[in-house]
This record gives sequence, C-alpha cells and structure tokens, in this order.
Amino acid sequence: MTYSPFSIHGADRSGHWVITCDHASNTVPEVVGGGSLGLPEAEMERHIAYDIGAMGTALALGEALNAPVICSNFSRLVIDPNRGADDPTLIPQLYDGTIIEGNRRIDTAERARRIAAFYQPYHDAIVETARGKDIAFLSMHSFTRQLQARAPRPWEIGVLSAQDRRIANPLIGRLQGALTSPVGDNQPYAGFFPGDAMTQHAHSKGRPNVILELRQDLIETEAGQTNWAHFLAPHLEAARQEANL
Repeated sequence: MTYSPFSIHGADRSGHWVITCDHASNTVPEVVGGGSLGLPEAEMERHIAYDIGAMGTALALGEALNAPVICSNFSRLVIDPNRGADDPTLIPQLYDGTIIEGNRRIDTAERARRIAAFYQPYHDAIVETARGKDIAFLSMHSFTRQLQARAPRPWEIGVLSAQDRRIANPLIGRLQGALTSPVGDNQPYAGFFPGDAMTQHAHSKGRPNVILELRQDLIETEAGQTNWAHFLAPHLEAARQEANL
C-alpha cells in the first residue's frame, strides 16, 4: 500500500465545518530513519509522539457534524504541522524530558525534505478540502493530564482561539453550563503560534475557527471518543449558529 502523509475522511460531506487533526498519528515513515527516530516503542506511545485519542474523536465529530476530516499520517516528532515552516520547534529535538535522537543532528537539507514530503502535502490537502466552502474550521487535539515535574491539569477540555472569538466565546459559555469541571479558555495551551495551522487556513482567510483540547485519559478508548464527540457536536453547532455563521 502506498504511503500518504495525510488521510481525508468524508471529503464530500456538506456540513458547515472542516475538521483537522494535526497530531493524529505516531507513525514514523520508512523514509525517515528506516521508520525510527531512535526512541523505544514506549516513548512513541506517549503524548510526545501524537495526540492520543484525537483522531478517533475527530472522525466521530466528522460523522456527527457531516464534516470532512483531514488527518496527518506522521508523528509530530517527524515534523509538526501545527507550527510555521520557519518555527525552530518545527522538528523537535527535546519534548517533555525526552531527547529525540533522530532529530539531534538534523541539517537544512533534511528539514527541507521533511517539509516537502510530509508538512506541505498535509497543508495542501486542507486547502483543497476547504476550497470554495463557506465553513468554520475545527482543529482537534488532546493533552496529557500531567507533564513531567508539573502539577496535574484541572481541565477536561480546553477551548483555544486567537483574536477571532466568534465561536470560542459562545462555546465556552455552553460548556461551562454543561460541565462540572473547569473549561480551559486558551488552556492548557495558548490558541496561537505564529504561522500555525489555524493561521494558515483560518485566520489569514477570515474563516471562523476554534481549537479543542481534550484530556487524553478521557478519550483513549473508542467509547470515550464517541461519547465526547456526541456531547460536543450539538454544542459546536449551536455556538456556530449563535455567532450567526
């Protein structure tokens, strides 16, 4: 089977959203270090390599919202599609205490090769999927409950955004009314990196957008992914409608 750096699910769906999952996979393609970055399998199963549970949740949301879903098919440790191409952390050498051996001596030529082989095709697929559509962008991510040597995070879900709060504000209000746990507002991460995926596909084009972060222990099973997707879908659609989009 021919390798592709992305997958598109439901390309012909006609809902009001396009869903992306930047960190869907922990795959290291064979053309990168023979399929290895020099890390043991246990490290590649950690949150440092991909967003655990995010892909399954994104696919379930795609079905619930009748929306196409574009997923990466390479580990964020190979190259991070949610960074600008000139970002120094585009190809990480250290992540949550783990040294990424296969990236320690990366040169300019290898950086350019990975951009051309993985990063750019993924972003091109998003452009093509969204072309000509009047849609909102949703990017699905997940976060670990606790980073090394850090306090446990109190949130089950975070709603991330940059300056465009058209969807984030009504969505946060709805989730605060529906959940007993705190809802992160640009927590546990900021909703903006210069040149990130939302900048490329939403902010620069004036498209409404929101990023969701779900805690990984809540969506590590298929049942958890489905339950959260079914919970979130009506709130997302109501927030979009409240924003008159």
